[in-house]
Amino acid sequence: MESTMLLAAEGLSRYYNEHCAVENLDLHLKKGEVLGLLGPNGAGKSTTMQMLTGNLAPTTGSIQINGIDLLEEPRRAKQHIGYLPEQPPVYRDLTVNEYLDYCAKLHGLRGAGRIQAIHLARERCSLQEVQNRLIANLSKGYKQRVGIAQAILHNPAVVILDEPTVGLDPLQIREIRKLIRELGQEHSVILSTHILPEVQAVCDRVQILNRGRTVFNDSLTGVESLEKIFFELVYQEDPALADLEAEKME
Repeated sequence: MESTMLLAAEGLSRYYNEHCAVENLDLHLKKGEVLGLLGPNGAGKSTTMQMLTGNLAPTTGSIQINGIDLLEEPRRAKQHIGYLPEQPPVYRDLTVNEYLDYCAKLHGLRGAGRIQAIHLARERCSLQEVQNRLIANLSKGYKQRVGIAQAILHNPAVVILDEPTVGLDPLQIREIRKLIRELGQEHSVILSTHILPEVQAVCDRVQILNRGRTVFNDSLTGVESLEKIFFELVYQEDPALADLEAEKME
C-alpha cells in the first residue's frame, strides 16, 4: 500500500532582492517519515522551514499540506502543521501549564479536549515535574521541550523542527533526539540541522541543501556514499607549495 504524502513542495524559490536564498527546491514527506534537512549555516534551511510553515511566501513554487494548498488556504493548511522555530516561541513569564493552556486555546481546543491535549503533550515531552514552574526558570533543554509540546498540542500531521538541539548539552541532546524518534511514530517530522550524526540518530531520510539547492536526497543507507564525495577547494590566489605541504602534515 502506498504511503500517504502529507507534504509536497514543488519548485520552491525565494529571492531577497537579487539574492536567491532557495532555488527550485522540491521536498516531499510521507506519513510516518522523519526527514533530516541538512546543510551548513546559510544553506537555506530556515528559509525553507518558514516557507513550509506559511510564515514566508515563496517567490515561486507550490506547497501542499495533507492535500491542502498552503498558499490558497493558509488557515486550513496550518491546522495540520506543528512548528518549532530555532528560537522557541515561549513566554518566559508564564508557567508551563499556563503557556500550554494559552497555546491550546489559540489552536481552538476547548473544554475536556483542551485539558486532554495539554496532559498528553506534557506527558510526551516529560514536563510533568516542571509543569508549575515559570518558563524563565527552566533550563534550555526544558524550554526546547516546552516548544515541542506547543507544536504537537493539536496533534498535527506534520511536525517541523528547526535546529531543535542547538545550544544543548550532550544529555539534553540525547533526550531531545529520543523525543523526536518517538514523535516520528505518530507524526511525520522534518528536522533541520547542520549536524550529520543528528540526522543519522533520528531520521529515515536526509535531504542536503547547499546555497539553496538540493545536492543530496536519499535514505540513510545512501548516506554511506557521502564518505566517497570529494571536495574541491578554490583559492583566490595560488598558495605556495610549502604552505600546502604544511597543511597536509597537520
